[in-house]
Amino acid sequence: MSKGNRIIRLTPVACERIQARMLEACQKIAADHGLAIESAGWRSLDSGFAFEPVFSVSIPASDGTAFNLEKDMFEILAERYGLAPSDFGREFSAGSERFRITGIDPKRPRYPISAERVPDRRGFKFTAENVAMLLQT
Repeated sequence: MSKGNRIIRLTPVACERIQARMLEACQKIAADHGLAIESAGWRSLDSGFAFEPVFSVSIPASDGTAFNLEKDMFEILAERYGLAPSDFGREFSAGSERFRITGIDPKRPRYPISAERVPDRRGFKFTAENVAMLLQT
């Protein structure tokens, strides 16, 4: 890498690009072992100086896609919390910020819904009632 291409601050756009290239490099390794790999996004750490790429590596499902435990658990539990199984991955606004639903944790009865803030993918917890209401607006 030349000095002209050097990154001095990890913006969301730079993190997306780097994470996409990392996924591309990892796909060959996964294929060599008969595994499925997919991006699970990235999480911003340290305000622009570090980020955490997230990949899901699994035995392929029958349709060849990567197995996603969070999605499967969400689909099983969603109706118990007043949500639809198809709400996994949906976005909603809370205040002036956008969030994406990433799972349900029944061990957190007060705030069972997991979501990530869209711009930086930082994780947050919400009540099921609040998320159900926000998805309707």
